[in-house]
Amino acid sequence: ASLALLAASASAFTTSPAGRVSTSLNILAGTQSAQERVASVMEGRPEENEAIDKLVKANFPGAISNKEMESKVASILEAKGFTPANTLLCTSLCCDELARNLEDDLNKVYGHNFNLGGLSGFPFAGNTGFGAMSAHVPDDGFCLLVHGPHVGISKDGVIGKVERSGIALVDNCCGSAIAASNYLKGITDGGAKITTKLQTFSDFQQGAVQELILPFGKRLNDADNRMKELPYALYDSQDILVRDIINGGKGGIKQGLALLSGIQINTAPDTLDYFHPLRFDYYDSEGNVVESMLDELTA
Repeated sequence: ASLALLAASASAFTTSPAGRVSTSLNILAGTQSAQERVASVMEGRPEENEAIDKLVKANFPGAISNKEMESKVASILEAKGFTPANTLLCTSLCCDELARNLEDDLNKVYGHNFNLGGLSGFPFAGNTGFGAMSAHVPDDGFCLLVHGPHVGISKDGVIGKVERSGIALVDNCCGSAIAASNYLKGITDGGAKITTKLQTFSDFQQGAVQELILPFGKRLNDADNRMKELPYALYDSQDILVRDIINGGKGGIKQGLALLSGIQINTAPDTLDYFHPLRFDYYDSEGNVVESMLDELTA
């Protein structure tokens, strides 16, 4: 019975045999190009705030506004054949509503996303989630996979804090990442308490985040600004995990896959959010990385 269950699970995400009738699913109907959709989305965004722009880029060199990044991504991918009609958006971003800002923009360009992510942006849906997602990509279509942790920066330059709509308190961002960092600090500083509660189902994602950050204890302790270094440590862990998941499921890639990853930088509600791109790779239909598009994105 167990073997039958395993076989059924393995076959759940395999593609149908050649010759089946194609549904020719359009992820997002309409004739507008991705670049036109991005321009439409950005019409309602605030203008660039020079002071915030300088603040973000001084603390996160290499960061660009979401407004600039989304336009460039759409242009670069259009040249490779990605369109709103043939592209499935896949994300692995934090549960925090602020992480939806970028995701919501991309939804309006490429349609609803398949979600791999959980707390801190880790890809908790794993291999099974990636297999299911791959099966949903349009025939002869593409996947745009966007992932990364996020961090807030307040108007007065405090990293790890951010203003939120309707809340007077300048709140933590990312709360999950900061909680994991505090857990790790308790271990490295010798203040952690002995507990029998190593893992619980009701909070297993946070438990996993805490385990996945353990290798970065010295790196974070040695950092000049722990909150600034924290998202980059999380990213390094997530980068390994996501690329391993892609490699394990590369047989499900159809025409191609674009992997965009980096650090989301959230600012106040009345200013633009930013993104520090750290990877922008193109995988061919065989699942091989054939091009880095990062230099073109950040030029």
